[in-house]
Amino acid sequence: MDIRVNWIGFKTLVRKEILRVVRIWVQTIVPPAITMTLYFIIFGNLIGRRIGMMDGFDYMQYIAPGLIMMSVITNSYGNVVSSFFGAKFGKHVEEMIVSPMSNATIIVGHVAGGVMRGLMVGGLVTIIALGFTDLDVAHPLITFSMVILASTVFALLGFVNAVFANKFDDISIIPTFVLTPLTYLGGVFYSISLLPEFWQKVSLGNPILYMVNAFRYGILGVSDISIGWAYLIVAVFVVGLFALNLMLLNRGVGIRE
Repeated sequence: MDIRVNWIGFKTLVRKEILRVVRIWVQTIVPPAITMTLYFIIFGNLIGRRIGMMDGFDYMQYIAPGLIMMSVITNSYGNVVSSFFGAKFGKHVEEMIVSPMSNATIIVGHVAGGVMRGLMVGGLVTIIALGFTDLDVAHPLITFSMVILASTVFALLGFVNAVFANKFDDISIIPTFVLTPLTYLGGVFYSISLLPEFWQKVSLGNPILYMVNAFRYGILGVSDISIGWAYLIVAVFVVGLFALNLMLLNRGVGIRE
């Protein structure tokens, strides 16, 4: 299994992905910013007044890290799945496959582009959040490392979706029926301590819960789960998904069929 990275090819792919995001910024940057602004107004401001405090923080403060992470996750995923499937649909993925770039380079380049878009949108949503509430980062290293790892996980998942997708409808099934429910049930809007014991245990099977809580811990210093477990689970997903993607490309799944 060749995991060597061609750095010239890597930089070219990342540059292409960033230019793509910037070129169509009305589709890639503006919509999530508007959506998150509505979340802050409706859930944080209007509903938050009735809820009051949660885990010792104003409700707006409590949901802000979750909303930032949600925007990072969805945009990292969406960027990779649309970009790589677009390459398949446009028939120029073959040029990458026959080029001197290794399959690992193709994966890492697309994932890096997805992470960059996630960070750009996440940064914009953070600025929006600061217009509604105060956020003091309690643990900067945890905050930054977890947002990078979480965006990497979902960029890799987006790559898997793109590999298996045969038509444009296929790239919307996972975000609609899997990603969105897991995100909403991942502790973005509530602490799982509010749930009955059975549903607390069920929630622990949701990987997004660990990402959201670790990121919230980095900013606010509170979490429903062990930060060590969060890093372990996310790291396992990164390694496992990268290996899966590399195996799929080596076998030509979705490309040579």
